[in-house]
Amino acid sequence: MNRAKIKPELLRWACERSRIDKTELDVRFPQLRAWVQGEKQPTFRQLEIFARTTHTPIGFLFLPEAPEEKLPLRDFRTTAGESSRPSADLLDTVYAMQRRQQWLRQERIDSDAGTVDVVGSARLIDDPVAIGQEMRRMLGFENGWASRVSSWESAVSELRQAIERIGITVVINGVVGNNTSRKLDVREFRGFAVIDAHAPLIFVNGADSKSAQMFTLAHELAHVWLGSEGEGVSGFDGIFPGSGRIETFCDQAAAEFLVPAREMKEKWKEVRGASDPFVQAARFFKVSPVVAGRRAMDLRLVNRETFFQFYRDYTGQQQQREKGAGGGGDFYNNQNTRIGKPFALSVIHAALEGRLSFKEAYALTDLHGGAFQEYARRLGVWLP
Repeated sequence: MNRAKIKPELLRWACERSRIDKTELDVRFPQLRAWVQGEKQPTFRQLEIFARTTHTPIGFLFLPEAPEEKLPLRDFRTTAGESSRPSADLLDTVYAMQRRQQWLRQERIDSDAGTVDVVGSARLIDDPVAIGQEMRRMLGFENGWASRVSSWESAVSELRQAIERIGITVVINGVVGNNTSRKLDVREFRGFAVIDAHAPLIFVNGADSKSAQMFTLAHELAHVWLGSEGEGVSGFDGIFPGSGRIETFCDQAAAEFLVPAREMKEKWKEVRGASDPFVQAARFFKVSPVVAGRRAMDLRLVNRETFFQFYRDYTGQQQQREKGAGGGGDFYNNQNTRIGKPFALSVIHAALEGRLSFKEAYALTDLHGGAFQEYARRLGVWLP
């Protein structure tokens, strides 16, 4: 039986890169321990299955040493001098979004569509509060809009659609493509922005809570406003991002966008005497209680000790709190967020008009055959 002459360190690298639980891999591959210790070698068939399971390009396993994979976007998740190796799930997600963005860019250029004016309209020397207000104005959100929305899910939907209306593609997904076995890890990243004047794209990790998705959407929107210097991956643990000047700018713009200072001061008069003022403010603005609390502290409505005590208590219980919809619900309704309705319609019409093969359309949307046809039908387009 032919064996694949693979260096054990490459197998260990593939296991670590996949971030799949070691026990799960040991169950799937009973000989894995012997392979990584160099006692045995897998057959070519076993290696193919191992590569597919760990989401590793099989050619990588025949290299003399493990490649150093880097994000193709700037990494805002770390401070200067630190590094964080991206997982296969994050890399595959970024690559897929770049392919979508590059296709849409060319499609819009070919059709003589104009650029998206807001891209790069802000600079780091600008006042982030003023940029947050400008973002709100451009999207057409009036004071108190979030309070009139029934739920966080509806608020995320309204915000997503408003961003799409000004020409920015928005994708919210908690898994890689439509593969529900590959769930994205919010501890690794919350979102990212792919910047282009013709076809900017925002991706939000849908495995996060809806209230957290609200903040990430606004945060990445500020990245688009900054233009090319704002392109990158964000992953903010704790209270707010704090990985440098750009993340701080986007944090402050997002805070003003979602929780305007004037509105927050007015609302605080109503809720400050309640037993849970941060939670009540969060319900009004459709953000997380941590964001509401931090906003109250920044506006000097509460002192630091009050906020940080709440923060410690709240985060200590957060494991049991609301989670985002990584893969539940109606499959085709999920595509409106996983693909984005405007983008999907562009792909469908391009395929119908022969500018794009159906094979390419399937790859761009992660929908194949009957699933692509059915989703098109639900969007009001009948395919031959």
